Amino acid sequence: MPKMADNRTHLVLENYIGGMFVPCSRHIDSYDPSTGEVYCRVPDSDKEEVEAAVKAAKEAFPEWSSKSPAERAKVLHKLADLIEAHLEEFALAESKDQGKTITFARTVDIPRSAHNFRFFASSVLHHTTDCSQMDHMGCVNYTVRSPVGVAGLISPWNLPLYLLTWKIAPAIATGNTVVAKPSEMTSVTAWMMCKLLEEAGMPPGVVNIVFGTGPRAGDALVSHPDVPLISFTGSTGTARVITEHSAPYCKKLSLELGGKNPAIIFQDANLEECIATTVRSSFSNQGEICLCTSRIFVERSIYPEFLQKFVEAAQRWRTGVPTDTSSDNGALISKEHLEKVRGYVKLAQAEGGKVHCGEGVDTLELPERNQNGYFMPPTVITDVTDTSRCMQEEIFGPVTCVVPFDSEEEVIRRANGVKYGLSATVWSRDVGRVHRVARSLQAGLVWTNCWLIRDLNLPFGGMKSSGVGREGGQDSYHFFTEVKTITIKH
Repeated sequence: MPKMADNRTHLVLENYIGGMFVPCSRHIDSYDPSTGEVYCRVPDSDKEEVEAAVKAAKEAFPEWSSKSPAERAKVLHKLADLIEAHLEEFALAESKDQGKTITFARTVDIPRSAHNFRFFASSVLHHTTDCSQMDHMGCVNYTVRSPVGVAGLISPWNLPLYLLTWKIAPAIATGNTVVAKPSEMTSVTAWMMCKLLEEAGMPPGVVNIVFGTGPRAGDALVSHPDVPLISFTGSTGTARVITEHSAPYCKKLSLELGGKNPAIIFQDANLEECIATTVRSSFSNQGEICLCTSRIFVERSIYPEFLQKFVEAAQRWRTGVPTDTSSDNGALISKEHLEKVRGYVKLAQAEGGKVHCGEGVDTLELPERNQNGYFMPPTVITDVTDTSRCMQEEIFGPVTCVVPFDSEEEVIRRANGVKYGLSATVWSRDVGRVHRVARSLQAGLVWTNCWLIRDLNLPFGGMKSSGVGREGGQDSYHFFTEVKTITIKH
């Protein structure tokens, strides 16, 4: 595996096309969020590089798609083994590249990346197709599923390898070849994975990775006529552009987008468990998870007690150097993103909101080397209206708003009163209530008395502006294949 750059040299990445690393003449600076210093140079790819990658993927498609699911699964399992064998190197790289804590990368990002390959290697062996018999016509009907072709995959910066493999694994397991574009801000672990592909037995051209920005590399991929399918995870605004630019080609689209996720806490909730979990759901990975809780609705009778205990717990959630195993949060992804998140806190204050802890209240103690890093403590805001931008827009940082409610009907209406519909959590001991409220919420995922427990067989995705389509065992299988009905008259 490659050694990471020291403080004197910059790591220089190359595109991976047709089983080979290909240098690029243009590069983008990539920063270490914990120091604010450039530590990596990422290819600034354009149409030329995307064209070469699509060509390699097209050439590899006939042979790869003709392999049996079991043969493809063998390669995926081997790749998972190799990622696990290099877990510590991947975790260090992910932490340095994204700003997340080494603990989070070591226990969440990299293990889940390996598990994604194992899960789809297994699930692809167990899908069935439909069959019907028409005795009066003397016919039997059945369906078959075939891979689509070259899959264009665009992944975000918050969970870099985790979400990239969540796309690559089902795409290649079902027989497609891929051209992937990771975020230009977090490209290192994707590049490291490419170094393992040949050893895993991956034929050249099956997996191609082109690094660069959305307007250059991303747009070239989305608008390429030989890429019939696009899977994208990222912002709702970018998804709108992808939809427009892919429309002339009638591409299949899977769009996993933003969220403004509510937690609804009723007076009969187990407060000790609820507060511990809600702090985690609000601030994990610096709040840079699309499923993080950013609106907390608390029944009025327990609102004062909840707020006091929640603020105290948030203040114990430690923000610090990512390599320090005692840190709960590391640094935000970029200077620009940090300023954006801070801007929402200032906006809330201008509208009369109260900041109980975090930005402008708590001071971070950081080593001198990390003074210019993009750190922000967990921030809790109250006294904001439902129409406030802090309650309506995705902040994607360690900021959450806490507000009271009086009735079940009221809180459902208020929780649904945003353009997003990705996830929600409900806290109550009343079994009838949790079922009733969960069914009424406009969200693709609802957790009750827990958060982020995922069965990968079940659908993942959102409603409204939180996305189009679903991902998961059967849903990804359907997305990455085309179904054909065959009728036989006998």
